[in-house]
Amino acid sequence: MSEVLVTGLGTVGAYGCGGDSLRRALAAADPAPLLAAVDRSAGYHRAGGARSALLAGTGHLAAWLAPGEARRMSPPSKLAVAAARMALDCAGFADRRCGDEAASVVVATAFGPSSYSEALLRQILFEGPEATSPFLFTESVANAPAAQIAILCRARGPSVTVCQREAGVLLAVGQGAADVAAGRAPAALAGAVDEMTPLLHALLDRFAALAHVADTVDIARPFDRRRSGFLAAEGATVLFLEDAESAAARGGRALARVLAWGSAFDPTAPQAGWGTGQAFLGRAIVRGLTRAGIAVGDVDRVVAGASGARGGDRLEALTLREVFAHHPLPPVLAPKGTVGEYGGGFLGAAVLAAAGSRFGPTAGFAEEDPDLGVAPYDGSPLPRPSTVLATSFAAGGAASWLVLGAP
Repeated sequence: MSEVLVTGLGTVGAYGCGGDSLRRALAAADPAPLLAAVDRSAGYHRAGGARSALLAGTGHLAAWLAPGEARRMSPPSKLAVAAARMALDCAGFADRRCGDEAASVVVATAFGPSSYSEALLRQILFEGPEATSPFLFTESVANAPAAQIAILCRARGPSVTVCQREAGVLLAVGQGAADVAAGRAPAALAGAVDEMTPLLHALLDRFAALAHVADTVDIARPFDRRRSGFLAAEGATVLFLEDAESAAARGGRALARVLAWGSAFDPTAPQAGWGTGQAFLGRAIVRGLTRAGIAVGDVDRVVAGASGARGGDRLEALTLREVFAHHPLPPVLAPKGTVGEYGGGFLGAAVLAAAGSRFGPTAGFAEEDPDLGVAPYDGSPLPRPSTVLATSFAAGGAASWLVLGAP
């Protein structure tokens, strides 16, 4: 099995475009300047509910998308292609195309192209099936962003779309790394994309999933005793993965090394919530680390997918305590307090953590929850990590993890 490196990072979100923009946002650790009011004019939202989200938009992607390309894409496809081209540019491909057309594409999405799906259904409901737009249909499917990346970035190898909610982004990177390590593809573009439409935002809020603070800014509080939900986000993050030999041959610079990846399923989880399978999930992660030759005690940083969700943060905290039951819990970063849930900012944060970037204190955290026993990073100085464990647990039972090594 070949050693797999991350040599390119592309990301777009409310924080802007590129790794440097994300790095600055994580160092500031304050999502308030990034939040935007969600359009509530359609009347979807409940009275007194969440009002804001971390919106990326697509109007600032001109440097990464030609007008003729952009007009043929849904918003998620625009975000995904722009992030993929950023990753290729970061990896040293000046033409923003894969050096080998056999490269694979793996993209995770929780909701797919929501705006185009909504528009398509409106046409069918109000104008009849005969009025259905073929253009809306082709861009309404979940795999449209991956297909657009494959076409425009010349990645003609395996193309996979992962739909496993919050766990999808790490599953996508694991699949891409597996393709490269096993020789099924010379390289991979792997990551996640999602958009946050007013209708989707309203539905999440009606299910009481979103953070909400009356009469002030909405705040997510990862691992905090007062947590009430997550900040909804949109955007895209894509990594360029390649084997170490190929990277060395072309002079590529590693941002991180992919050491291990894995997944499990919590059978106690309801369809739309988190379960109580922390003991099972903890054992699964330890077994995965052992198979990869990584001792639990060697992990010196955790990037947790905790978002402020009451059940999700509880499951993650208790699972981490299971994993590190016989070892001190290393510093735990919870970047979703800053970058929100969905859109891949969490993945970009994990890569930046492995690369030694500075993080600010955990946004929104103030009071430790005694039932969890996990206090996330407080902003104090930290040495550069050598081994970073990223974990993500999805409503419905899916779980995934990724281990990154310092470059």
